[in-house]
Amino acid sequence: MHASIVSLATKLRSVAVDKDILLFEIGLLEKFVITSEVIRDWRVYVGRLLEDINSVIEAHVLFSVFQIDDELFDVEIFWHCTPSEAARGQIERSIRDALHADTRFGEPATLNIHHHTPDNERAMTLAEQDAMVLRIKSFFVDRPRIGNIVGIGVHSDALADHTHSLVLDSILSTLLNVVGSIKAIHKYTRELEYYATRDPLTDLYNQRVFWELLGYEIGRSQRHNTKFTLLLIDLDNFKLINDHYGHATGDRFLQRFAEAVSSALRGGDILARYGGDEFVVVLPETDVEQGYAIAQRVLEAAKSISLEVTPGGEQIHGSVSIGLAVYPDHATDAKDLFLFADNMMYRAKAEGKERVSLPSPEDVMAVFRDVSEMGVAVLAAVNERRVIPFFQPILGLKNNRLAAVEVLSRLEINGELMRADQFIEIAEKIGVIHRLDAIVIEAALAKIKDSDYDGYIFFNLSPRALVLSEFARTLRTVVKASGIAPERIVFEITERDTVKNLSLLERFITDLKSEGFGLAIDDFGSGFSSFHYLRRFPFDFLKIEGDFIANMLNSERDRVFVQSITELAKALDIQVVAEFVESAEVLEMLRELKIDFAQGYYIGRPERQVTLSQTLSAPT
Repeated sequence: MHASIVSLATKLRSVAVDKDILLFEIGLLEKFVITSEVIRDWRVYVGRLLEDINSVIEAHVLFSVFQIDDELFDVEIFWHCTPSEAARGQIERSIRDALHADTRFGEPATLNIHHHTPDNERAMTLAEQDAMVLRIKSFFVDRPRIGNIVGIGVHSDALADHTHSLVLDSILSTLLNVVGSIKAIHKYTRELEYYATRDPLTDLYNQRVFWELLGYEIGRSQRHNTKFTLLLIDLDNFKLINDHYGHATGDRFLQRFAEAVSSALRGGDILARYGGDEFVVVLPETDVEQGYAIAQRVLEAAKSISLEVTPGGEQIHGSVSIGLAVYPDHATDAKDLFLFADNMMYRAKAEGKERVSLPSPEDVMAVFRDVSEMGVAVLAAVNERRVIPFFQPILGLKNNRLAAVEVLSRLEINGELMRADQFIEIAEKIGVIHRLDAIVIEAALAKIKDSDYDGYIFFNLSPRALVLSEFARTLRTVVKASGIAPERIVFEITERDTVKNLSLLERFITDLKSEGFGLAIDDFGSGFSSFHYLRRFPFDFLKIEGDFIANMLNSERDRVFVQSITELAKALDIQVVAEFVESAEVLEMLRELKIDFAQGYYIGRPERQVTLSQTLSAPT
């Protein structure tokens, strides 16, 4: 009688354990919730999964195998208790043997093995170590899955039971997908974050990060009562290199230049590519004499560059003009300091190039007098409505026809037309950016109303203007008076300026959408917060940062990045616009990637008029 009761109890325990295992397997899918914490600390997440497994069965080890290439595998080994060196070696040999025995892989040339141990201090016993190899179950797939995962395995005492072993097969299959997916998203997110902070051509910090680091350095210098120097570097005659030898040679020269300047700087100095052939350097804890000495080293590094450009051995050499500004001697505001260095750089150009322009006390007064005069000129131009819209065509790649135009602002000052990049920061600083935006919208819609153009109209708007209730009322009045349907109007938003009240911006954008206006996110990929904007706001169009488009022909990584952004946008039902399209080869690649629209000088330059008959450079 006693033996029967014991047998029945054993069976009931077995059934209960089986039920727990099955419920755990179902629960795995519920745990597959992607959060920023999971993506950031995916290894911690897998370690917690191992803890969960141990709540239903005893399992000392969980490992995953990722195939990097034909001869390289990454192995992540997670321990439920602290292993001895012998146990580590034992599991490594077991994984190597399993890969070697599988004909799909052969013997991998290299295994990068990473062990992850828990915070608890329980050590593995000798008995557990002896049983480990006999009770390891591996699950491999024919080809790399999501995240390049090819296999997963577990050590468990439950393998001694045939039924439990079968259930573990199913659990491992589920874990393969869960771990692979999290690793893939982790890798993709890290790459996006990297590209959001780096210039894709030179691998230096980009303009957006430069401004953040400049602001940080100002704060640090204020706290410690120290100085720092800002250098603004501009390549001399770089346009001639591009025009004569082509953009590919120009790109090689920029890469060589970035390497040369980096070697001339000290550890801790910050070098960034500001854009085109302009570079900036922040020299922490550096006064004017020290800054001048380092600028001279940069000057010599640039002169030492020699790039062979023809089979016959023809070479090109470089030189730079450098402007210098010191905090707080020349300015205490980030933009004013940059403006001062910029003025010094242009003075170096005017004095004959290939030199460092060192500011004198008189220069400080002259620069800020010029800035003040420029502010007065911009204010007068806005007050007198000397704001002129220009229209740049956007080509629809499905039908090869003009599908949209982007409206760009020009200011008429002293009889000359100034581009937006020459006055927009001043307009924001003196508080007239919302008035400038409203004037250019009104003028552009009036021109379009009188034309035969009937496509989309893209407008750039500052987020600062959007959150002003006065601007919102003006915008509605201007559009209604034009008689143009809101459905044709698309507002481009960037995160170039930090908006502290995102809720207010979100409410205004929601109102715009409800009234039929379209919404585009501009320069996507230039800042990591682009993804935050994409998640929060209901965009209709996504404009990919132009640097990635321009470099697709020379960089496989940039091409993959553009492809990934395009696939993401299409999954979210967002149409994609590629900027900086400057050649037939780039345009053809965009067609292959099934991108919706193309914009750039190859498609057409900004013009004062827009009509259906507007000539497009791109072949039809």
